[in-house]
Amino acid sequence: MTSPTNPASSVKSSPLSLTVLSLLHYQPLHPYGIQRLIKQWGKDQVVNVSQRASLYRTIERLLGAGLIEVRETERDQQYPERTVYAVTEEGRQATRAWLVEMLAKPRQEYPEFPAALSFLVMLTPDETLKVFSERAEILRASLREIDAIMSVEAEHRLPRVTMLETEYQRVTTSAQLAWLDAVIADLRAGRLSWSPEELIAFAESEGAAAEG
Repeated sequence: MTSPTNPASSVKSSPLSLTVLSLLHYQPLHPYGIQRLIKQWGKDQVVNVSQRASLYRTIERLLGAGLIEVRETERDQQYPERTVYAVTEEGRQATRAWLVEMLAKPRQEYPEFPAALSFLVMLTPDETLKVFSERAEILRASLREIDAIMSVEAEHRLPRVTMLETEYQRVTTSAQLAWLDAVIADLRAGRLSWSPEELIAFAESEGAAAEG
């Protein structure tokens, strides 16, 4: 006798998959309704829904895995036919399993910024100062936006548990900005500097040491 398949393992988890399943816990929705609710609830700050095709592909995967099902097809003269989806019991189990795993286990996500930092030596210190200063100003603007959101949330006396994602965004954004400001200060003061000649000499010495 074979053991039952874990529904959470039949399709790859992702922030967007978790979001779709979570929203369908509240009510059946069509894709446009899901996208609209993601934006209304501010989930587009933590989940990438800029491409509608990604949402439709995610829905198809969840449907194929049996985690959601077609509830009905809405027909309205003003709109094209809209398929309404509902979460299944297997989908409810998968949502909880994914949520627990995502919260408990850090995942190597390979974001762009650390990858770019690993090749920073391809720029000069002056070029690095320019791009880091630009990034710092963008992060400062993001912090102001986050603070405005947190102020509105506080005014509405929302339960703190509903604001934790915003708190996390502020902490991580603030930490990155503080690090950037420190590096920028070192670049301006000359405490952090490099040249192609120095890097070539370093590479040659490392190569000689490895051969020895």
